[in-house]
Amino acid sequence: MVQTFLFWLLVSYAAISFALALAYLRYRRLSHAEIVAWGALALFVPIFGPFFVIAARPGPRRRSRRLLHRAG
Repeated sequence: MVQTFLFWLLVSYAAISFALALAYLRYRRLSHAEIVAWGALALFVPIFGPFFVIAARPGPRRRSRRLLHRAG
């Protein structure tokens, strides 16, 4: 019973952290190949992959939509 609970806790943590890493990559200016490469790192490096992706801060930051509306 405890092993099953811990297994599902680990799986849910890995899925949530992967989703957070992908959400973070969405706000970076990257090519499709770079997004796939960073996403693969986040997926295939167990548990620490999403932390590596977010800590590396790949690519420049996208401009905020709010700033684009003020400029135009």
